[in-house]
Amino acid sequence: MQFKHPELLYALFLLVIPILIHLFQLRRFQKVQFTNVKFLKAVKLQTRKSSQLKKWLTLLSRMLLLASTIIAFAQPFIPNTEEFNDTQETVIYLDNSYSMQAKGKNGTLLNEAIQDIINTLPEDEQISLFTNDQTFRNTSVKALRNDLIQLKHSSTQLNYDATYLKGRQLFSNNADATKNLVLVSDFQQKGSPLRFQADSLVKLNLVQPKSSLIANVSIDSVYVSNATAETLDIMVELSNQGEPIENVTISLFNDDALLAKSAVDIDDKAESTFTIPNNIVINGKLLVEDSGLDYDNIFYFNINTKPKIKVLTINENSEDKFLKRIYTNDEFEYQSYNLDALNFNLIPDQNLIILNELERISTALQTTLNSYKEDGGNILIIPFSNANLESYNQLFKILNSSSFNALNNSEKRITTINYNHPLLANAFYSKVSNFQYPKVERFYRFSSNSNSVLAYEDGSSFLSGNSGVYTFSSALNVDNSNFKNSPLIVPVLYNIGKQSLKLSRLYYTIGQPNTIAIDAVLGQDDILTLTSDDTSVIPLQKTYSKSVIMETEDYPNTAGILNVKNKEQIIQNLSFNLDRSESNLNYYDLQVFDNANINNSLATTIDNIKSNTNVNALWKWFVIFAMIFLLIEILLLKYLK
Repeated sequence: MQFKHPELLYALFLLVIPILIHLFQLRRFQKVQFTNVKFLKAVKLQTRKSSQLKKWLTLLSRMLLLASTIIAFAQPFIPNTEEFNDTQETVIYLDNSYSMQAKGKNGTLLNEAIQDIINTLPEDEQISLFTNDQTFRNTSVKALRNDLIQLKHSSTQLNYDATYLKGRQLFSNNADATKNLVLVSDFQQKGSPLRFQADSLVKLNLVQPKSSLIANVSIDSVYVSNATAETLDIMVELSNQGEPIENVTISLFNDDALLAKSAVDIDDKAESTFTIPNNIVINGKLLVEDSGLDYDNIFYFNINTKPKIKVLTINENSEDKFLKRIYTNDEFEYQSYNLDALNFNLIPDQNLIILNELERISTALQTTLNSYKEDGGNILIIPFSNANLESYNQLFKILNSSSFNALNNSEKRITTINYNHPLLANAFYSKVSNFQYPKVERFYRFSSNSNSVLAYEDGSSFLSGNSGVYTFSSALNVDNSNFKNSPLIVPVLYNIGKQSLKLSRLYYTIGQPNTIAIDAVLGQDDILTLTSDDTSVIPLQKTYSKSVIMETEDYPNTAGILNVKNKEQIIQNLSFNLDRSESNLNYYDLQVFDNANINNSLATTIDNIKSNTNVNALWKWFVIFAMIFLLIEILLLKYLK
């Protein structure tokens, strides 16, 4: 038997007080004269024995009453397990990813777990708790209550290996303590096998609350499937996890105005098309109605006004009609100058500079192009058939690009398309293995064939480049090549022009690295911010003379349409959506883990952990004993004569 307050047992020394009182208490008997002395002595002896018996019984009952009361206040108990005297440490991981929005018996899985923590754990017990984006170390439920009630879902989730390692790090270095690690998650399948390294010092408890969801519809992506001068066709892709659903309603809003509605039947995948006006600003929101997860029912996108891309061609005794046919006025602001009539002050304002078969590149032009490139500009170089290689290679060296070797006079066919090159991403519906190969009569070999976009039959590059500098290895005039008549010329040159000004996409995904070009001219100390009614973020950014490149990943961390602001001026809008990976309803089977305690209820798991520290409390019995001894004393005083 052990005591919760053993220091109170010192009060047992107080039992000596009634003993002393009993021993030193003197009672005087009155003498009565009587004629029969023998009979008088007998009566006197019998009275003394009765009195002494009553006193000793009363003393014993009082001492037992006092002792029982003292022991009851000391709270005696008997431990249930041998681990009772060990120090107990508890670390809880609470998965607050969006998949925990799934409905359980009493609300969402996350809310159920929060209520189990608040209602089951003692308020003052020290614990450590961490989520995907917050850590609370050596705290208590009482201190955590408000944080738990206000806990929001996280757009990112720790992988399960990292969760296990982080949980172990939150324990103390006390080797004698019993360490209980509780991982609360739906344990959504992520593709890789689920493993936990065995650790004899840590008792692993896996809590997998069960969801009642049988299906979940999510909006996965949005893109423009067709565009005319008057309209845009917006294609919406949806997916379903679970049982097929009929007549799923999809609504399209522009800000708060409803533009259109449609309905689809969905098994695994489905698509829906909305036609909207072209050349207007759209702050779009798509809403799907289903009873599954909430976070993937809304999808944001926006269409901003498109500035024209500025293209400047520098010619020298060469025609540029093929360039004018590609860079048309509806999307581009095209200008063309002969080298001897060029105003160099025009160069910094352009998005793309095309050197069209210049015989020689002057030092002044090299310097200007270098400054233009460092300021974020893009350059396309079409060499002259008999070019001054020294001047070209000087420019290539400045631009950190592959140089030219000597002119090769053998005919070559252009047979290879690098579909994986960023320039040609999504440029073709399918890979073409047999097409009408264009050819060249003479060409320069690159010093390096890296970053090849188009290549000859021997593997050497016809068009090479990346990071804003592209170079043909051959002149494109009709005397040297028929590439102008090839179907390849349009997607190649058009994409070079389009990518010279990286217009914002319809939407961006939170948690993925995003590079966003903003067409803006900022002052020296100005910065761009992303703002909404309840969010304000200053992203990483690099400022050029006529644009700003922003980089985002984990922030902003809430889905919605945000304003790009310079001070109080709104430049344009950007849409951010949460990653749809949390929409999966497939979960790991935890029964395969022999080194962990598996449960579906956090409350039950906490009770099992607390059972190691539970005791058989005995104080109530001693209170009962005290009452019994009090009753015995009353009866002795009243009835024992």
